[in-house]
Amino acid sequence: MIFKRQVWLAATLPMVLAVAACGGGSSPTTDTAPNTPPVAAGNGSGSGTTIAISGAGATFPAPIFQRWFDAYTRQVDFDVQVSYQSVGSGAGLEQYIAGTVDFGASEAPITDATRTQAFVDAFGYAPIQVPITGGLLSFSYNLPGIGDRELRLSREVYCGIVTGKITQWSDPAIAAINPDLEMPDLPITWVHRSDGSGTTFVFVNHIDTVCDGWAGGVGTSVDWPVGIGDQGNEGVAATIQQTEGAIGYLSYAYAALKGIDSALVENNAGTYVEPSPETAGNALLDEAIPDDFALLVPDPTGENSYPIVGLTWILIYQNYEDAAKWNAMRDVFEWSLGPEGRAIAEELLYVPLPEPLVERIQEVFDTVNAG
Repeated sequence: MIFKRQVWLAATLPMVLAVAACGGGSSPTTDTAPNTPPVAAGNGSGSGTTIAISGAGATFPAPIFQRWFDAYTRQVDFDVQVSYQSVGSGAGLEQYIAGTVDFGASEAPITDATRTQAFVDAFGYAPIQVPITGGLLSFSYNLPGIGDRELRLSREVYCGIVTGKITQWSDPAIAAINPDLEMPDLPITWVHRSDGSGTTFVFVNHIDTVCDGWAGGVGTSVDWPVGIGDQGNEGVAATIQQTEGAIGYLSYAYAALKGIDSALVENNAGTYVEPSPETAGNALLDEAIPDDFALLVPDPTGENSYPIVGLTWILIYQNYEDAAKWNAMRDVFEWSLGPEGRAIAEELLYVPLPEPLVERIQEVFDTVNAG
């Protein structure tokens, strides 16, 4: 079920999911003159000089990006306008590598040699990626007849669903862990992403670690042994809502905002844990973040840790031809990581980053356009 303290989101924030599609901004370049003085961004007084910033990538952070960027424009500087294409991590990485956006976003950091080399070939340096928020993925479902009661999924059960070994909601393994529920005699329709997706990357990292029968591999796109696919968190959410007996993986923020029920999930310690920013924070925030920020937590061990969690990274360039644009973009991101942005993250059920990590991110920002 969607836990009652979070249900109000679906009614009060219906416009959060209307993520703007953007046109391309000016491309970054390695030919920046380091001594060019930055042009001050507008201070909200309506100077008339608009700074347009474009980004593309993961659908997972789209709701929080929309709220952050709109709030920054309204509350801080209405001369700065950030547009974000919610096209999936794979497509966003391609646009970032091609240099057609000002920043990318992904739940899967660039770690493979091919993409890293493609970026080095194009720009002469390795990609710069820093985390911007944390989140969790839910097993979200459309299951008539159980009302507001909580569905539990053991590791045996959700591994069986994902691998195609469990195909009916009336399966004895499901009934055994849900004795208070009368499970319907419905086929299980597994719903997954059809596009290249950082959400998929986070999810299958967990599945590959936990499920002995998983043979689909790990990546932003995998060979699913069962189920139907749709594009983006938006598409998966819509398919679940339209299909009785459907279950799939979603950003929990999307599930909550759309009013889709989500299951309690068995974690490494054997505890059935509700999806929430608090339980995701237990898993994410106690981990040591490596120097390259590429933290993956495929199966956290804490007793009260939610088991399917991940970070979202923004990908930026070493040099920006337009210094004013970079200064404005940095201000947007730092505001988003600060107190006002943290409040929005908590409201939308994302996991804010801890202050020591924010300080490390700011140190990376200091290296951009530094000569």
